[in-house]
This record gives sequence, structure tokens and C-alpha cells, in this order.
Amino acid sequence: MSKERARRRAAREAEAAQRRAVRQRQLARQAERRALLRRLTPTVRRGRIGRLPRRTRGERAAIVLSTVAVILMIWTLVDDLALRFGLVALLLLVLPAIVVIALDRRS
Repeated sequence: MSKERARRRAAREAEAAQRRAVRQRQLARQAERRALLRRLTPTVRRGRIGRLPRRTRGERAAIVLSTVAVILMIWTLVDDLALRFGLVALLLLVLPAIVVIALDRRS
């Protein structure tokens, strides 16, 4: 009786080992396919996650160029040095609000 049980248990263990080996081969193939797919698919940046929107290169260039133009106008049109510095500081403080108002995409 015990020899019969031992033989059945050995058969069950061999069957379980065979199933484990098959499953491991399947998992290895899946991992290889995923790795191949990951290598073949181009990586595309999908955009940012968060509250602050990302500006395009043209928008950033327009922001910088218009700011520089306004600063140059301040320096050429205003005579008082203290007033120049005050206006430039005010421009730099208000610039983020102006950019959000002018270039906000949620409208």
C-alpha cells in the first residue's frame, strides 16, 4: 500500500514539475516578446502630466523675444535710471501672469 502511494506521489510530483517547466518556458517566451516589442517600438513623449502646461518652442521664443523687446523699449524711452529698474522688475514680476493670460489653452 505505501509503495503504491509513493509511486502515485512521485507521478504527481513529476507531473507538477513538468507543468512548472512548461509554465516557465511560456513566461520566458512572453518576456522575450515584450523585450523585443519594447526595442522595436519608438519611444514617444506623450506630454506632461501635471498642472503646468508645456509651451512649444515657438511660444517660448515669442515670450523671450517680446520680453527682451519690452526691456529694450524701457531702456530707450525712459530717462530715469531708478524708474527703468522699477519697470523692468515690474515686468519680470507680472510676466508669468501675462503669459498665462495670453497663451492659456483652456479657453
